[in-house]
Amino acid sequence: MRTIFLIIILAFSMLLAACATNQTAPVSTDTGPTPTPARMTSSGNAGMGHMMEPLGPEGVSPATQDKGGQSLPFHIENGVKVFEITTKPVLWNILDDVTVTAWTYNGTVPGQLIRVTEGDRVRIVVKNELPDPTTIHWHGIEVPNAMDGVPDVTQKPIQPGETFTYEFIAKPAGTFMYHSHFEGDVQVGTGLYAPFIIEPKQETAPRPDVDVTLMLAESRVVNGQTFAAMPMAGMEPNYFTINGKAFPATEAITVKQGQRVRLRFIGMGQFVHPMHLHGFPFKIVATDGHPVPPPPN
Repeated sequence: MRTIFLIIILAFSMLLAACATNQTAPVSTDTGPTPTPARMTSSGNAGMGHMMEPLGPEGVSPATQDKGGQSLPFHIENGVKVFEITTKPVLWNILDDVTVTAWTYNGTVPGQLIRVTEGDRVRIVVKNELPDPTTIHWHGIEVPNAMDGVPDVTQKPIQPGETFTYEFIAKPAGTFMYHSHFEGDVQVGTGLYAPFIIEPKQETAPRPDVDVTLMLAESRVVNGQTFAAMPMAGMEPNYFTINGKAFPATEAITVKQGQRVRLRFIGMGQFVHPMHLHGFPFKIVATDGHPVPPPPN
């Protein structure tokens, strides 16, 4: 009985010591290996209150282009394909009478499409003209750790007015995207995303006659103020967009009977977008940049 009592006292003492340690121990700032947040909510020292603040239109210029996701031109330096990206806020029309304050790559939502071939060496020079820091993460692409875009882990955030250069070999082939990895709830939710397509060196399937990329996202606009849409009470979206436009401003896809059509759906934001092609069959050939294996015989 005495032995059991001593064990209970010892266990209670250890519990008190553990509680005291948890109250007084310093908090570690070591972030460990590169994180992969489920919702792209990367670092930033602001709290949830900051993420729920509106982006006002004051001092923001209207977009000079009306269509997002267009091909980004490049030039070649010593065999390297060099792309230039500027992050900046613009006033972006998702409908003729609805404008959002968007944070963009080169002034459009989505940002411009980067299309290269598997094995290409690419260099992307990013200039930040946003009021906040930012980084770019190359989602699904095999890049060196230093190019992964995780702020304060693989690189310092790109401060307003600063420039940062990313460089890597494009691989594997597939449909990918690039997006902000700094305060992703806000920056991705308000427009900092774009498609990145790596064509295979050798085609293993017939090339399509029509190849269209569709980026699916959401917007929340209240009394002329733009909010980052989130899956929480009071922050739900009131517009759903395809390539930066809400229906009926979404662009039609026109094809001819008998043509082979490839649709590349890329889900952005924090909501699920099930898609149905009404009236004709289709086949899913790849997911997350990887071919779907054929079914067993």
